[in-house]
Amino acid sequence: MPSISDRDVVRALRPFVRATGPVLDRVRDADLLGLRERERVGGGRVARLWDRLAEVKVPGTAGWARMDVAQRDAWWLNRVGRLVSLVAALPGVGGALADRLPVQAALGAAGQGLLLSAMAGEHGFTSVEDRVRLLAHVLFQREVDGRAPGERVEEERAEEERAEEDRVEEDRVTEELTSELGVRSTVRGVGRTVWKLGKVLWALEGELDKRPQGRFYHQALGMVPVVGVVGDYLGERSALRRVRGEAEKWFERESGGVR
Repeated sequence: MPSISDRDVVRALRPFVRATGPVLDRVRDADLLGLRERERVGGGRVARLWDRLAEVKVPGTAGWARMDVAQRDAWWLNRVGRLVSLVAALPGVGGALADRLPVQAALGAAGQGLLLSAMAGEHGFTSVEDRVRLLAHVLFQREVDGRAPGERVEEERAEEERAEEDRVEEDRVTEELTSELGVRSTVRGVGRTVWKLGKVLWALEGELDKRPQGRFYHQALGMVPVVGVVGDYLGERSALRRVRGEAEKWFERESGGVR
């Protein structure tokens, strides 16, 4: 298998980020039924019901608006993380045979990428370039600049032509992903979304094993047919916690410099 360059990593991650970032940002900044700015007013039964709804800690409510960054990170990890971990673990029904295929690795990387994109928004890293750098660092231990190929000042003609082809393909993939994403909240919808995103990352098959993974005992259980899905699910949940830890180190490092 040919080696995967930083350019290949950026080419795969940019449409992923361009499709997921805006959707996640809209979810985070939503104003659900006008509940985000609602203050407790009391009064009749209906007013009390609206007060209780406003206190629910989900995006678009006053309860969410009062949460700090760490609490929001935990919400993404626990609420969204459970769903993407389940989707990534489903191939584990096949045990060791499924582990030989890159399907689970691609789905797991897609779920981790979703969590990272969501956390990046909470920490103020909203540009495509920043999010690409974050995903490359945490998932693949790569330090990239995140820009689209061809954005450097000095480019030879052949490189510029290849860069234009890259941009056209990036736009095509981004449009396809965005059309699938929408705002899906069901398990089936999340599954379809992660599957689409996983197909994009499949091109990085040689890099997928670098992503944070579960402990050795999770992987051992995952080798067993049928019950392997349990080990894989627990492993993906453990890996997401490690993803959060690595991301927080990156945020701290980057916030100390010039963004």
